[in-house]
Amino acid sequence: MNILMLSVTFPYPPTRGGTEVRTFNLLKALRAEHQVTLVTIRHDQVTDEEIAGLKNWVDALQVFSLPQEKQGHSPMAKVSRFVNFLIEGTPPSTRSRQTSAIQNWIDAQARSGKFEAVTCEHSANEVFVSSTVQSCIPRRIVDIHSSVYGTVKQQLATGTAENPLRERLNLPLLKRYESRYCEKFTDLVVTTREDATQIHQLCPHRPVHIVTNGVDLENYACRKQDPGGHQLVFVGAMDTPPNIDAAIFFSQQVFPLVRQQYPDAQFYIVGTRPVASVRALEALPGVIVTGKVPSTTDYLHQSTVSVVPLRSGYGIKNKTLEAMAAGIPVVASDRGLEGLTVDGEGTPLRALRANTSEAYVSAISQLFENTDLRATLSGNARTMIEADYTWQQVGQTYRHILAG
Repeated sequence: MNILMLSVTFPYPPTRGGTEVRTFNLLKALRAEHQVTLVTIRHDQVTDEEIAGLKNWVDALQVFSLPQEKQGHSPMAKVSRFVNFLIEGTPPSTRSRQTSAIQNWIDAQARSGKFEAVTCEHSANEVFVSSTVQSCIPRRIVDIHSSVYGTVKQQLATGTAENPLRERLNLPLLKRYESRYCEKFTDLVVTTREDATQIHQLCPHRPVHIVTNGVDLENYACRKQDPGGHQLVFVGAMDTPPNIDAAIFFSQQVFPLVRQQYPDAQFYIVGTRPVASVRALEALPGVIVTGKVPSTTDYLHQSTVSVVPLRSGYGIKNKTLEAMAAGIPVVASDRGLEGLTVDGEGTPLRALRANTSEAYVSAISQLFENTDLRATLSGNARTMIEADYTWQQVGQTYRHILAG
């Protein structure tokens, strides 16, 4: 099968962030049995060497430059974007990636008759699935990752929205948008049952498939030794709203309570592109913001506990799976553990759950004090990852969906 894959995020190397990791590994899985042409966008941090490296993983690669922002940040520009959203039905952040050069190239490829399937690796790519693409390519799959409407609704409910007034205005428009774009596709893909329910409610006329995230077990080898100590780590791209909120919440509301009991405790915030509000957390005692690092696995292996204090966001979290694969005991919120069975009757304990400051402190204290509990969580979680959450297994599921 010839597949046209659309990805506005440049998916190589597969260490930049969750979207890039997922896109690359699904690409790798499809290429094992099919011919893949990838269309992507080069942002400022992408090097010529990385483009050359990505070419080794596809049959054909088309790279476009990052579109220039057409509107500024003035109040009038923001009003204009909202009005366009209201009229056109597509969020400005999605529409801004679309240029005539990219769209014309994709439409020409669709009209060529070469492709039997198109995949959109994240809902942000749906904007390129024009009427031409819909009429010319029979199988059309969107890997949504998570519902944008559901995420904003959740952020408003939990008080974690970056701009509550804006998001309240956007919420009904996002619901309309998600319902409409899903109709373009023959198949919809999400990562958890919770999100499958959310998307099915918005678009009941299309099949919704669950394709979880996975882990490359070679890159996230299980650590050979428990380092002990009182070191915490949180891993993720530090320019996304859920991760920014989690880092600030934990640093300001949880970690000071941990330091009261363990004055030598350290909290490492590890991830690319930390925004100013995350960088500012280094002013707090014991907080270290690393920015991009050569290997997140090294930081996981050196830490006593991995925390995933997310308060918003749908879908299975790569950061949770990768910490478990690396053999690090995990303390996480319901959001951080979404889609995973880690506790309850008949389930081996695989992580500790916490959703309040007090619960985090209690769970972390248990793990700091109890070597056996750390070993139990590490062993049970790694076993679960090996059984159910490798990219090989995930890729096979994705190939089955493409095959129909």
